[in-house]
Amino acid sequence: MRETPRPQGTVGDTGTEPPQPRLGRAIAHTPGASGFGTPHRSDGRPPHTPRGARHTGQDGRPGTTPPVPGRPTTSLFLFCLCALLFALITWQVLADGPLRDADERLGPWITGSRLPDGAAELLADLGAVTIAVPFLAVVIAYAGWRARAAGTFRWWLAPVAAAVAMAAVPALVIPLKELIGRTAPPGMDGSGYYPSGHTATAMVAYGGAALLLLPCLHGTYARRELLIACALLNFGVGLGLVRRGYHWPLDVVASWCLFAMVLQLMVLVVARYGRRAEEEGTDAAQPK
Repeated sequence: MRETPRPQGTVGDTGTEPPQPRLGRAIAHTPGASGFGTPHRSDGRPPHTPRGARHTGQDGRPGTTPPVPGRPTTSLFLFCLCALLFALITWQVLADGPLRDADERLGPWITGSRLPDGAAELLADLGAVTIAVPFLAVVIAYAGWRARAAGTFRWWLAPVAAAVAMAAVPALVIPLKELIGRTAPPGMDGSGYYPSGHTATAMVAYGGAALLLLPCLHGTYARRELLIACALLNFGVGLGLVRRGYHWPLDVVASWCLFAMVLQLMVLVVARYGRRAEEEGTDAAQPK
């Protein structure tokens, strides 16, 4: 009688063990896995299917977030920061707070600085409507023509947004001047100097022009130089206004804060609706 062969084993085996899962098979059935064991592609690229090629947004749903220059979160942060500063300055001016006292001590000191009167007057005049508005109009026409020639979707959106931002200057500044009624600096008469209208005009004209010209420039260096030049120009206008005694320093800073918010809204509107138009045109161009 032959003996039944016994199963082979190693020393220390106490019994039959259940089958162990294989690592490669587990990875292969993991949704969205890439690399070794991916069931569809061995090179990690997405499968050629509509669902596989779609990307998810920030909340995990299909779709993409429209790109905003400087990132949407950065734009929102800057908008909130400018709104907070403008509210703080306005409160201090209305309540005759310590910030207003410091402002009225700083104003005469800047007025007596060594900046030549001619240079200060020239800088202040750059915020005049007769200079800043025609400059912005020329840039609007150029940017619109260039975008239309390039076949940009909704090429008119950015120029119209810049024109609306300029129209917002008197719509916001005049009521605030009447409501707050801040007294004039020494040597000037009357009231209604807060916020500065010349500063607001320069902020929107030169800032809006810079935003319109950014897509026309190639390279990070050129765009950075344009933004730096715009910031220096607006600073020079504010300095000239205070140096010539036309405004208090806080009048200028408040206009910077208020119309930086307006420019941020311009950027967000153009990025949102311009991107939406581009996506619609891309979807329509795809073969069905």
